[in-house]
Amino acid sequence: MNESLRDEVIRVFRDAGSHLDDKLVAECVSICQLYVLEPDTLRFKLEAINYRSTATYSEIAPITMESLSTVKKQIQQSIVKESTSKTQPKKRNTSTAQVDLSKLPRHMNRGAVQPAAAVKQEPFHEVMIASASNNDVIKTSNVTFVGPPMDLSAKKKRAYRYMYEKINERSESLDQIIDDFAELIRAHYDISELGDPSSSTDEEVIVVGRITHDAEIATNSKLVEGAICIESSRMLSSGTRVPLNFDPAIKIRGSVRGVGGIGIYPGAIVALKGKNGGGGYFLATEVLGIPPLKPSPSALGIINPKLDPSTVQDSISMLAACGPFTTDADISYKPWRALLHQIKARKPDVLLLVGPFVDAAHPKIKLGDIDIPLATLFKAQFIDPLRAFLTTSPSSIVLLVPSVRDLTSSHVAFPQPEFDAGLFDFHPRIHLLPNPARFSINDITFAATSVDSLFHLRKEEYFKRGVEVESLTATTDDLPNDAMANLCRHLLLQRSFYPIFPPPSDLSSEINLDMSHFDAVRMVDDGDLDYAPDVLIIPSRLKQFSKVIHSTTALNPSFLSKGTYGTISLAPQSVGTPKDRLSVEVTRLEAPAAPTQTSVTQQS
Repeated sequence: MNESLRDEVIRVFRDAGSHLDDKLVAECVSICQLYVLEPDTLRFKLEAINYRSTATYSEIAPITMESLSTVKKQIQQSIVKESTSKTQPKKRNTSTAQVDLSKLPRHMNRGAVQPAAAVKQEPFHEVMIASASNNDVIKTSNVTFVGPPMDLSAKKKRAYRYMYEKINERSESLDQIIDDFAELIRAHYDISELGDPSSSTDEEVIVVGRITHDAEIATNSKLVEGAICIESSRMLSSGTRVPLNFDPAIKIRGSVRGVGGIGIYPGAIVALKGKNGGGGYFLATEVLGIPPLKPSPSALGIINPKLDPSTVQDSISMLAACGPFTTDADISYKPWRALLHQIKARKPDVLLLVGPFVDAAHPKIKLGDIDIPLATLFKAQFIDPLRAFLTTSPSSIVLLVPSVRDLTSSHVAFPQPEFDAGLFDFHPRIHLLPNPARFSINDITFAATSVDSLFHLRKEEYFKRGVEVESLTATTDDLPNDAMANLCRHLLLQRSFYPIFPPPSDLSSEINLDMSHFDAVRMVDDGDLDYAPDVLIIPSRLKQFSKVIHSTTALNPSFLSKGTYGTISLAPQSVGTPKDRLSVEVTRLEAPAAPTQTSVTQQS
């Protein structure tokens, strides 16, 4: 087929008076195959581009690689324009909430029905909640909590209909991710123009694209050398997928010193320097490191005008526990009851609970070996005890993040909306968050998810060794290069709670990823497009840890069913930056005695 097409290209251009060399013929054949064009159609496009006319003469300039590249770009732009006219990407909300808490009433009508954003007054403790157009703000005597938008339109957007994902919407979302990173790379490295990995070139170019499996290799297998491809967006290279080879002496630019290479996996966005010499593959000679997220504004010493430092005088305590909350042997929730005993004794200011709460993967639930309704189980084990705790601790708040495995959630796709407040009698100070969740407490920004992204990454990662060039060096110990730190770094650099695509087939039920709503899976907020969270909470079956990575404290408290949870102490704003204010530890659950702390502590 290639030979007959090649002969046809030569004939068509020869009849038109153009004699092409082998390189030009090969590029013409490639364009015809890539865009399903007849040689005559390609010739007409080239003649239109090369046509020159003045007052005295007109001519058609000779065909060159430059004119072929121009034709290719025109075709790509035409394809993208046609596609985007059918499916316009949704604009991101970049507005910022402006809330003046001083103008809110200090006392609420106890007899009237309170709106969803309000709470009842607790005796001797001031609790004020304000609903803003962009953020849900809760303020207690010692805690200022700013959560995701809780207006009707924001909730409706999060509670999208899953299993209705359209192919064109998914492809638009996948393309948008590549295009966003392309602009980031272009600006960071001051690159005038990015290359196309599918085009043959004499000089090395820089390309940005997504790592994928070779189409001829089963996608449920792990990446291996010789079976890796790179695909770029339709805007950059018409979305073609090209085999990717690595130079034996490949350079790794801008990585953390001592790592000795780069970890790649399906879905990873990479920037590569190299060229396609016409052999049907892109040969990468250098990997360009993706620039890290900027520290949060508070880490840079920028004071949040919404937070009045005079109202926050003391340090606050926070406890983070992640499900499953009971062992596989039974559904008695003994670990949770032991923790609840300690919660009532210690009265933390903030209690963060991450699902699953009623786990669809629990052996007894899967077998139907349970004699009470699941909603009753959830109410008896969690809602009623939490209401009792909040009654005894009027200045505390509780944050709940669901899991796609939660049987008490009506939504089982990721990203996932918060629990339906109408299904259960939640206490007003039980705040429901989506999965993943981004929020702030006393101007410390948090990001949390219930998906075991670290384990999925560890399973899919292929490590390519290379020569380190211009490595990042740390003046403190915020650039660890151990395995767990590198997994966390993938999430931060890719700006995503789940950068893998497609998910591992044997673990896909743990994620149920909906790519058409991937904006909600981004690590950064709509208003702060390139700021890192101060604290990243990522529960995983891998070994628990707490460590500082760049400007972010990453915490894996593991699962409460394994006997561990996280404790966080937040000092007042006057202490300094978030790194100075934070103390994060992994604590081992011991019942009924008070908990003792493990040797896994924050590296600060």
